[in-house]
Amino acid sequence: MTTTSLHPCPHFIGGEWIHSKDAGYPVYNPSTGGVIAESPLGGASEVHAAVEAAAAAFPSWRDTPPVERARLFFRYRHLVEENFDRICSCIALEHGKTLAEARGSLYRGLENIEYACGIPSLLFGDTLENIARNVDCETMLQPLGVSVGITPFNFPAMVPLWMFPLAVACGNTFVLKPSEKVPLTAVLLVELLEKAGLPTGVLNVVHGGRECVDALLAHPKVRTISFVGSSPVARHIYETGTRNGKRVQANGGAKNYIVVMPDADVQRSVEALSTAAFGCAGERCMAGSTALTVGKASDVILPHLVEAARSIKVGRTDTPISQPDMGPLITGAHRDRVLGLVSSGEREGAVVACDGRGVRVADAPGGFFMGATVLDHVRDSMAVAREEIFGPVLNVMRMEDLDQAIELANRSAYGNGAAIFTSSGGAAREFKHRVKAGMVGINVGVPATMAMFPFSGWDASFFGDLHIQGREAVQFYTQQKVVTSRWFGGRVDDVWKK
Repeated sequence: MTTTSLHPCPHFIGGEWIHSKDAGYPVYNPSTGGVIAESPLGGASEVHAAVEAAAAAFPSWRDTPPVERARLFFRYRHLVEENFDRICSCIALEHGKTLAEARGSLYRGLENIEYACGIPSLLFGDTLENIARNVDCETMLQPLGVSVGITPFNFPAMVPLWMFPLAVACGNTFVLKPSEKVPLTAVLLVELLEKAGLPTGVLNVVHGGRECVDALLAHPKVRTISFVGSSPVARHIYETGTRNGKRVQANGGAKNYIVVMPDADVQRSVEALSTAAFGCAGERCMAGSTALTVGKASDVILPHLVEAARSIKVGRTDTPISQPDMGPLITGAHRDRVLGLVSSGEREGAVVACDGRGVRVADAPGGFFMGATVLDHVRDSMAVAREEIFGPVLNVMRMEDLDQAIELANRSAYGNGAAIFTSSGGAAREFKHRVKAGMVGINVGVPATMAMFPFSGWDASFFGDLHIQGREAVQFYTQQKVVTSRWFGGRVDDVWKK
């Protein structure tokens, strides 16, 4: 392990950047294995200060007209676009995404900022005149107070941008707790929002681990909690947060199945499967980690999948020169876990059709690299089939027909995404009707939704009632007030005469 000059990683509380002198969590450059920063391990005192700052800022921000809140995010959008390459370089440095992947994820985050810019229209209420004689009724959406966002390592910019732009545009104040593995991008995003004119205390950042999270879950002034991470932690966040009276949306892990029918377009199916399985080194909850090949599709498509996997160039992503197709995994420990799952699958009878375990990168021997891997003849009983891998591994499971494929997919505890590749409208309709998943792709390998639609995970992939993004997120960050009114007095004409 090497250590380079450390990047600053301060808390941001009440409009002040606060640098911790205590030793923190090491932040790695996954391409080299070197330590590039230390994420402070904030605890209850930092959380209390951040939540109190947010609570103090809430009354003024709540009463700021929605159009003025929107203008803040119009300015912010401009600054993010202006600093686009700088943000992407930071993502590639601390996470290991390729620059192309970083750009794609940041564009998705930018779309959420754009959605927040439309907040005056999104906060419209309903009215009905004369619900009874001379009685009118109206609804209005009002913010709740202090909102919290707890974000994962795999999308350092996109996932925070799923949360705080819309929460703040709705009139809430916010405390962001980014992953301790990738805190630098979050700091950069908040610096730009501050430059856009963020009022003091409206958005705060605290860094830390479990102590920090548990303090946020328990703080009496926190009203909502948004989370993205693994399913066990999502369940803990949901159960603890709701027990403490919070409104919670907690997104967990996934096991996403892609069905390939015998009539599927082979080239396009292979391209989509390769992107779904190996894009972002498989470190995403919408990764298409399992191909359910039906009938003759199994033998037709496998050679092409193996060829595509072998052609993926693995390398360091921390330099714009000669970018690879796939970068490293986030840490050495995580890479070793993925390697262990591949080895366990092989021991249990899976055939390693393409083996990425021996990949080495000559100019970065300390990086956390692994090559694209394809396992054939995977069975549902294997650990590699049941567990979320979160790495560049594609399982191939051979199915007799569509019914068997849907039945197997529906046995999964998760329910994030599912996709089918076919030329048959009937097969596509049957699949989208019966498959147990919140986001479904028809000839689309990664059916992740855009900002105006909810990120609609099911079952063990989501804990809560209102999802991240879209109209559901507006509902999550607001509470509805219903006003029924009747006026007494003289005729209207009498008012003007007096």
